[in-house]
Amino acid sequence: MTTPDTQRPRSGSDILRTALRRNVGAMAGGTLLMGLYQAGETAFPIALGLIVEHTMRDRGLGALGLSIAVLAVIITTVSLSWRFGMRILQKANTTEAHRWRVQVAACGLQPVARDVDLKSGEVLTIATEDADQTADIIEVVPLLISSLVAVAVAALALGLADLRLGLLVIVGTVAILSCLSVLSKRIGTSTQEQQARVARAGAKVADLITGLRPLHGFGGNHAAFRSYRKVSTEAKVQAITVAKVNGAYAGTALALNAVLAGAVTLTAGWLAFDGRISVGELVMAVGLAQFIMEPLKLFSEMPKYVMMARASAERMALVLTAPPVMTPGSERPAENGDVELDCVHYGTLRKLKFRVSAGEFVAIAAYRPRAAADLASILAVNVPPGAYEGTVRVGGRDLADLSVEAVREHVLVNPYDGEIFAGTLRSNIDPSGTSRMVPEAVEASMLTDVVALHREGLDYAVRDRGANLSGGQRQRLSLARALAADSDVLVLHDPTTAVDAVTEQLIARNVAKLRRGRTTIVLTSSPALLDAADRVLVLDDGVVTAEDTHRALLATDEAYCLAVAR
Repeated sequence: MTTPDTQRPRSGSDILRTALRRNVGAMAGGTLLMGLYQAGETAFPIALGLIVEHTMRDRGLGALGLSIAVLAVIITTVSLSWRFGMRILQKANTTEAHRWRVQVAACGLQPVARDVDLKSGEVLTIATEDADQTADIIEVVPLLISSLVAVAVAALALGLADLRLGLLVIVGTVAILSCLSVLSKRIGTSTQEQQARVARAGAKVADLITGLRPLHGFGGNHAAFRSYRKVSTEAKVQAITVAKVNGAYAGTALALNAVLAGAVTLTAGWLAFDGRISVGELVMAVGLAQFIMEPLKLFSEMPKYVMMARASAERMALVLTAPPVMTPGSERPAENGDVELDCVHYGTLRKLKFRVSAGEFVAIAAYRPRAAADLASILAVNVPPGAYEGTVRVGGRDLADLSVEAVREHVLVNPYDGEIFAGTLRSNIDPSGTSRMVPEAVEASMLTDVVALHREGLDYAVRDRGANLSGGQRQRLSLARALAADSDVLVLHDPTTAVDAVTEQLIARNVAKLRRGRTTIVLTSSPALLDAADRVLVLDDGVVTAEDTHRALLATDEAYCLAVAR
């Protein structure tokens, strides 16, 4: 079932707060180590200044040896604190990104679909790039705090040498951040728009790949490619805009940091020339002016990454906070396995009414393919009961009163374009590894020749979307998966359109034999499947216009004969 709304984040800010709260321990450790690293980096020029100061007073070898030892300790501290600090933060970052990817994926796998106006390609981008950028907040906050530590240590050290130097660093840092905060907001807005356009382009590619063969068939591939080029060009233009804003931000940050470092150096030189600070303090000030460039650069970049993380979190919130398209009931269907539609009006269906008894094998010949698709969507609960008129009963109970999990356990609707996943033939047929019907399903779907063709048998590797299988092999593999599930009610939508006539005849007999005693509905125009059914319902103009066996309809119904005879 869906997670209660009170337990889900409600906005992008909630997502960021959740990410921070879950990683408090790792962030505390990472902040401590990275603060130690920045303090060590800043301590290096301070130590150099002190070494120069004391060496000029005491020119002995002991003072030189102590200075070298102090520098060695600082260098070791800097190296180890960076190594282990970044290890902690990057582990937490990667783990948090994984959690959000799983959560976004879980939303797509819920039995009840969510009301999200996003295509699968867009959701994929959200589950990958946006999840990664959102999790970056785990590193951003500790780095922001640690760079602030470096700036504070530098300001304190310079302030002890001369108050004006310390104030210059503090005022300069505040001025830099004020200027960059304006640009960071622009980056956040531009990045969010770019991610949306890239996601739309990804969704368009997924659609084209899925429909490439039929597009070639009726010559629509050129128009489809032009459509993709338009979407891709929009994404490119927005990416260039984001790159320009990022470039302006980086250039401005670098220029302002350089101005501040130059101002500190010149001020220290003037104070030394005027005799207000010593030579050692001058060396410290010049060294800090150079070393402070790194934490200042890091400090000034953090607002940009915060805005990018927030933009990605807002996009994830589109999926995670989307309400379910329906509120399912809690009952379970009875075990008898009958299916009844009572005056269902939806799409091309017009007051559709029929009943399939438990254990019956019924074929439905829809003269309009859209009607078969609408009927399959209703039985698969892809359409919420509130979106159509009439009543659908499964096991004698209203579909609206049943839990979706119970319906999915009881009724399996196998679409005509069933997905094939990367893995093996076996993992595609039995994804859970619990079915006892795999051998029977392979034989009934006539997948035996595919298994026999490869030395690995059922362990033969299948590429994503079944790229190394023919259309007929993919369709038979999808059918084998549906049969191996051995559900109480099985609905097959055009399961044999890509196989030859001889194989189709064998599949029809095998399916009827294997499913004997189990409720089976086949939406098809295949003569072989129609002939194997106990009875055929003719679906024309959204209603059942005829009902009989296939051979009786061939003999008495001319329209039926023209529609299904090959």
